[in-house]
This record gives sequence, structure tokens and C-alpha cells, in this order.
Amino acid sequence: MSQLVDMAEIDQYIGQAREPSDWITIDQDRVNAFADATLDHQFIHLDEEAAAKTPFGGTIAHGFLSLSLLPYFGEQCGIAPKGTVMAINYGSDKVRFLTPVRVGSRIRCHQVLDEAVEKNPGQYLFKSTCTIEIEGVDKPALIAQTLSMIVTQG
Repeated sequence: MSQLVDMAEIDQYIGQAREPSDWITIDQDRVNAFADATLDHQFIHLDEEAAAKTPFGGTIAHGFLSLSLLPYFGEQCGIAPKGTVMAINYGSDKVRFLTPVRVGSRIRCHQVLDEAVEKNPGQYLFKSTCTIEIEGVDKPALIAQTLSMIVTQG
């Protein structure tokens, strides 16, 4: 669960690395379900035999599958003001897919809060840097600067 803090103290958390999320396994069933949901059925994600003949040596997750897990990971390793009613995806300033996630790999997220700005009373725009790590791999799967609109109780 996200760490809940007083908004008056949020500045002390800016730039501080958070504890990483739990690991999750990216299995073929998850990749297949994502392919069906997004209509992206490229062989590199689904056809284990054909994908084995590529430089990746097997099927890989969609980059956007990894990116779509950021809200889940944020619930585990993020930070939010006390009294938060909801958090809304507001976009991304930058996303880079650096290393493919091989099916069967485990990934987790590291998050750093970069900025928190009150846009309207009770509405805060949080900018975070999220890095998805692949277990046993030096280079991350992705790094994204994400934006979330946090809405607190009146």
C-alpha cells in the first residue's frame, strides 16, 4: 500500500528513493491476455517457437504491458497524501523501453517522487520517476516519468 503522509510534509519525500515493490512474474498467460486486450498479436509476444529464433531467444512481454503495471506498482511503493480519495493517471513526460522482458522473468518497480504541486484546492499533481527492474538483469526494462492527479477529501 502507498505510504500516506501529511501534505504539509511532502517536500521531505521529494527525491527520496522508495522501497521497491514486490516482484511479479510475467508469464505467457498474462502476455496473451494483454495481446488480446490490445489487439497486438505480434509473434514475438505469442509464438514461442518463432520467437526462439530471434535474438531474444523466446517470447517477450509488450513494452506497454510493463508500463501498464505502473499503477499496480505505485500502490505498493508510492506515496500519497492522507485523505486521498483517488489518483488519476495524468500522463507521462518521458517513457523509455530499455530492455525486453522475457516471458518467465520477474519484475518490480522502484519509484522516486520528483515533484508535488497543488493545482487546485485538494488536487495535487505528482511527478514520479518509475524504474522497472528485471530480476538478474543489469539494465532496467523501462524508465518512465509519470504524472498522477491526486484528489484529496475537501
